[in-house]
Amino acid sequence: MQRIDLNCDMGEGMPDDEALMPLISSANIACGGHAGDEDTMRRTVELAMRHGVFVGAHPGFEDRENFGRVEMSLLPSEVFALVLRQIESLASVCRSLRVTLHHVKPHGALYNMAARDPALSHAIASAVVEVDLALVLYGLSGSHLITEARRLGLRTASEVFADRTYQDDGSLTPRNAPGALIEDETQSLAQVLRMVREGTVVSQSGAVVRIAADTLCLHGDGAHAVSFAKTIRNRLIHEGIGIQAP
Repeated sequence: MQRIDLNCDMGEGMPDDEALMPLISSANIACGGHAGDEDTMRRTVELAMRHGVFVGAHPGFEDRENFGRVEMSLLPSEVFALVLRQIESLASVCRSLRVTLHHVKPHGALYNMAARDPALSHAIASAVVEVDLALVLYGLSGSHLITEARRLGLRTASEVFADRTYQDDGSLTPRNAPGALIEDETQSLAQVLRMVREGTVVSQSGAVVRIAADTLCLHGDGAHAVSFAKTIRNRLIHEGIGIQAP
């Protein structure tokens, strides 16, 4: 059976965490950088435990004012320290609850910068290795983050997006560019099924781009996040595609 992981960013102060958690298979939990603190981490891990969802760290730039979505100029050594500090914060909460930390997925601008910058990708992957070589690193399909993680011996999950458009090189259309977000449910579903079944996505220019789809991101901050997640999950199951964390 073909399988796909459904992941969602959690513990970021959004209102739908409880409704979304039963619909996904892995949760990326903010760990004190762009959002979150020890209390929200603990409550979100406990929520994931109740629904059998795998727990991952979601480190981002320490810039709460901009929710970690503005690029920052940091040295690779500073990124290493930032990511290490945040993963260890969530790992400590997981140990106290006797939960296994499963994966790491960078957030926002850090994720996008790492996707195109091998030095930043290496710094992030090195921080993950420092914590635990058994962790899975989630990164944009075809990006430097996947390449650098594999080079260091980490397992990876190539990530695709239901509600974002793509460029010809497989990168995501920047959020501030026209047409970056897919708001039509039918269009989103068609893109998801194509990525999962065929391993391709159609870029904004109409080019067919090869893509690996191990995990699908469902954003939890939209106005219709829950209904959108339900629709995608139900359609995947109807198509005979299993929902399972990597």
